[in-house]
This record gives sequence, C-alpha cells and structure tokens, in this order.
Amino acid sequence: MNKSEVMETKYFSLLAGLGATLTLAILSYLEVFTQSGLWLMAPFGATTVLVFGVPASPLAQPKNVILGHLLSASVGLVFVTYVGVYPWSLALATGLAITLMLATKTTHPPAGANPMLIMMTGQSWSFLLSPVLSGVLIIVAMGYLVNKSLQRYLPVKP
Repeated sequence: MNKSEVMETKYFSLLAGLGATLTLAILSYLEVFTQSGLWLMAPFGATTVLVFGVPASPLAQPKNVILGHLLSASVGLVFVTYVGVYPWSLALATGLAITLMLATKTTHPPAGANPMLIMMTGQSWSFLLSPVLSGVLIIVAMGYLVNKSLQRYLPVKP
C-alpha cells in the first residue's frame, strides 16, 4: 500500500466514523427531544458499521438495510404476539428471520438481532414504525448523503 492509499484509507475511516456518529446523534436527539417514541435500537450501531464502513457491500444496500430490518422485526412481532417468548421460540424466530432474509435477498446481518430484541423486550406492532422504519430510513438517507459527498454511491450496480 503506497502513502496515498494509506492516507485515503485513514481519511475514509475517519469520515465513516464521523458519518455514523452524526447519524446516531440525530437518532439519539430525536428520541430525547420528540418524546413521541423510540428512534434507536441496538442493532442500528451495527447497521451504521456496514452503511458507512463498507458502503459498497451488498449487505449495506438500501434494500437490504430497510427490508432486512422490517422483515426480521415483523418475525419477532409475530412471535411475541402469537407464539410467546420461550428459549425455543427465540431461536426459531431468529432462524426464520435469517431464512426469510436470505430467501428474499434482503440479508442484513444486524437485523438478525431484531427478533430476539423485540421478543425479549415485549414490543408491540408500533415498534415496526418507530424505531425500525423511521430509524433505517434516516440511516439510509444519511449514508447516501455522506457516501455521495465522498463520490461513493450506496446502490451497487449489477
């Protein structure tokens, strides 16, 4: 790696970290100031690693981020609502979410935690809109803006 590539890598790393920081700060402050619901959930930290750190990865694409989170959160909500929370149902819901993300080509690894998070905290269907949908839309929008400013585009061209 030559000196230019090292500087470019350090520059990108710094900007990726700053993009994630800004995005998570926006979500955090929305949660504090709006008092209208949740804007954050733990898997969003891992989502920002992908969106800002490896924006060209298929796992970081808008379709995967948005649909992966929505699909896996829906599985968790179905289980918490209709099945109940047991050791076997936590495992089954997570496995089913992974299967569905893979089958629909919307795999987003951080979303794999959604069924367990939702089931272990007893969330209701409103959780799907806030924080899941509202949060991922902000993350994807910020990822696009930050990466576009770096001449990087989120969508991967086939």
